[in-house]
Amino acid sequence: MKLVILDRDGTINEDRDDFVKSPEEWVPLPGALEAIARLNHAGWHTVIATNQSGLGRGLFDMASLNAMHARMNQLLTKQGGRIDAVFFCPHVPEDQCECRKPLPGLMLQIGERYGVDLEDVPFVGDSLRDLQAGVAAGCPTHFVRTGKAAALTDAELAAIVKLVPRTSVHADLGAFADAIIQEERQARGIVGENDSGFGRLI
Repeated sequence: MKLVILDRDGTINEDRDDFVKSPEEWVPLPGALEAIARLNHAGWHTVIATNQSGLGRGLFDMASLNAMHARMNQLLTKQGGRIDAVFFCPHVPEDQCECRKPLPGLMLQIGERYGVDLEDVPFVGDSLRDLQAGVAAGCPTHFVRTGKAAALTDAELAAIVKLVPRTSVHADLGAFADAIIQEERQARGIVGENDSGFGRLI
């Protein structure tokens, strides 16, 4: 099974300092939904691992969170893509839970649910705590320069990557999707074959 774990806010949709609290505030980043669809068409299952402390803070409820994800899936369907599942941490930092990133609890839950070795499961995020959670779970880590990372200088980016060695850096989720699809093609000895449904990667 080919599985990719994605952070949500700042990786798939626009992040907000005051939290994404409603479907109306859930706005996809340019090209992100198309990237997920490309991954799906190339045979990858996509799962989200996201901190949602807004629940614990009382800023929104489960009905609102479900409505956000319903909007996400509706928009994804139009692109021919899907998210298989959303794993979320509802806790605030003071709860000292095991599932809030940078701890690896969400990733471990995903590995157990799908019965996969996390060493083969890329994790994609836009913050240091995403990368730390991925490494703690044993995932290959991928950093996208969107969301919290969009304002980083090259020096700040280098400092983060130094803390999490062997992290791959991509401009956005679309660039990550292109890279991982291309990497798999090369591993299979395929050049130029269109098995993603979204044009050729040569």
